[in-house]
Amino acid sequence: MRIVKEAVPILVAFSIVLIVTAVLWLVKHEAVGPQHLVFFYLLPTALVAVVYGSRPAMLCVIAATGCAAFFLYDPLYSIYVSKPVEMGELICFAGLALIGAKCTADLLRPVVKLSRQNAASED
Repeated sequence: MRIVKEAVPILVAFSIVLIVTAVLWLVKHEAVGPQHLVFFYLLPTALVAVVYGSRPAMLCVIAATGCAAFFLYDPLYSIYVSKPVEMGELICFAGLALIGAKCTADLLRPVVKLSRQNAASED
C-alpha cells in the first residue's frame, strides 16, 4: 500500500503533463501563430507543487521540457531543437519552472513543519 501511496503523485504529475502536451500539440497544429507554448506548462506544474510538493513538481518540469522538445518544437518527434532561440526558451522555461515549483511547495508547506524545524535548529 505504501508503494501505491508514493506512486500516486508521480503518476498524477506525468498524467497532467501528457494531457497538457496533447492539448498544446492540437493547438500547434490547428492554429497558425501561437508561439511560446511551453510556458503553458507552468500552471499545471504549480498545481502539482501545491498538491503534492516539490519533488513531483520537479519531475513534472523535466517531463514537460522533454515533451515540449519532442512534440512542440521543430523538427517534430525529435529531441533536437533546431533553433538556438527555441533552445534558450526551453532552458529558460526549465529554470523558471524548477524555481517556481520549489518556491511554491516551500511557501505552502504547513506551518507545523516549519515550527518543528525552527525548534530543532534552536536546540
